[in-house]
Amino acid sequence: MAIIVNLDVIMAKRKMSAGELSEKIGITPANLSILKNNKAKAIRFSTLEEICKALDCQPGDILEFVED
Repeated sequence: MAIIVNLDVIMAKRKMSAGELSEKIGITPANLSILKNNKAKAIRFSTLEEICKALDCQPGDILEFVED
């Protein structure tokens, strides 16, 4: 099983750059890149909350479960 992070899709729909988002949510561009590229092992709820606020979306818009 795998959790896919569709952060880049939502960012494109909102026309927001990675630099702008990382600044708004208070994480480094490197950590945002790890999330965007599906390399993260975990995400804090507080970070997810800030992403959802900044992108005006729901957690389900960003995270997707896909069976192997």
